[in-house]
Amino acid sequence: MQQTQNTSHCPCGSAKPYLQCCQPLHQGQAADTPEALMRSRFAAFVLDLPDYLRSTWHSSTRPASLSLEGSPAWSSLQILQSSQEGDSGRVHFRAVYRAGSGWGFLEENSDFRKEAGRWYYLQGDTREGRLNPGRNDRCPCGSGKKHKACCL
Repeated sequence: MQQTQNTSHCPCGSAKPYLQCCQPLHQGQAADTPEALMRSRFAAFVLDLPDYLRSTWHSSTRPASLSLEGSPAWSSLQILQSSQEGDSGRVHFRAVYRAGSGWGFLEENSDFRKEAGRWYYLQGDTREGRLNPGRNDRCPCGSGKKHKACCL
């Protein structure tokens, strides 16, 4: 597992310290919203926490085992839309990753279900693609810098 300092920004892109954002969820606190659960799951992919991912996966769709070996180097998360109604929720997100010398993305419309006071990831419709940022575009790594001054 990668180590994240308690004062560093959370990998989920919230701009909050990990200690105040996803760490409490990774340690067992229930997520308040589907978006909060989605952010914590992205951070778990970044931090190599497969047990957390399985524990937040709905029992009806949860894989028997999960290995993150060979997973891409995830770099940033964008929440495009989030909603909830009663015990159902939906999050549309785009996760960016390093793909060799370039960049790729996974975009997903995810469904969530709340049971016994806890949100669970149910399933998602995904699509993947390559990103081709221009020199003056913001860097896909999430730093906020121009691509030419960051990861180019």
